[in-house]
Amino acid sequence: MPPASSLTSADARFQEAATVLGYSFDGELKVGGNYVPLVRDGATLYISGQVPRVGSTVVVTGRVGAEVTLAQAQVAAKVCAMRALALLQRELGSLENVRQVLRVTVYTQSAAEFTQQSEVADGASELLHSVLGEAGKHTRTSVGVYQLPKNASVELDLIASSKA
Repeated sequence: MPPASSLTSADARFQEAATVLGYSFDGELKVGGNYVPLVRDGATLYISGQVPRVGSTVVVTGRVGAEVTLAQAQVAAKVCAMRALALLQRELGSLENVRQVLRVTVYTQSAAEFTQQSEVADGASELLHSVLGEAGKHTRTSVGVYQLPKNASVELDLIASSKA
């Protein structure tokens, strides 16, 4: 997606990104345990780890660098970021109310020789910037891990601040 344009709203860009990815993020976002997907403390919002789940299906599974290509992992990172944005949109009423994405951590289920975790995370970073513009720029850590829940290829957590 191209960088965010001031001519369209962040919410419209979110819907455009969903269309490009070919998934809907309108339904319930399934939570798999005794936790909440979002906690708000004043203007700071903490998003729990999001795997690339659409509905009840994790859409990209397996080890990146083995069963999963870099390009597929980047799509998984985008789906994770879209889930986080959907949670922010529901909490804040509009993505226009996001002041700044402060921090993103991207975990990649990696094959032993795979070292492109930062390139996987680029998928999420590019999506956040394309939807939120300058508010989508963030600090980031990308980590390779042995295994993730439900055999997901990628998991992402996020911290953001709100305008209100």
